[in-house]
Amino acid sequence: MNVKEKGNFYQMPEGERGQEIIEVLLKNKALWVERIISFGSETPKGVWYDQSTDEWVVLLRGESQLEYEDGSIQELKEGDWVFLPAGKKHRVAYTSFDPPCLWLAIHVKKDEE
Repeated sequence: MNVKEKGNFYQMPEGERGQEIIEVLLKNKALWVERIISFGSETPKGVWYDQSTDEWVVLLRGESQLEYEDGSIQELKEGDWVFLPAGKKHRVAYTSFDPPCLWLAIHVKKDEE
């Protein structure tokens, strides 16, 4: 199992507009946990995440919008979380730059239920 032994989740690096930093904090065969920092970034238009894993994600700082394949938009504020089942096509339509978005994401492989 890969794991970071310690750190400060809220310690924020400097970033440029449009940048996204993904740090894997824990990983094993069944799941992985990420810290994601988004600096006003978005998924390119027409590009959809279509993951083979379930994902639970919470927005701890900033504001964001998720867009789904059916055209619906979900606004997220600090403290909001969402469950994205495997195969649910989505994209990040907006993330704030000031403050940058700070996410905690947990991915779970479908065959490890």
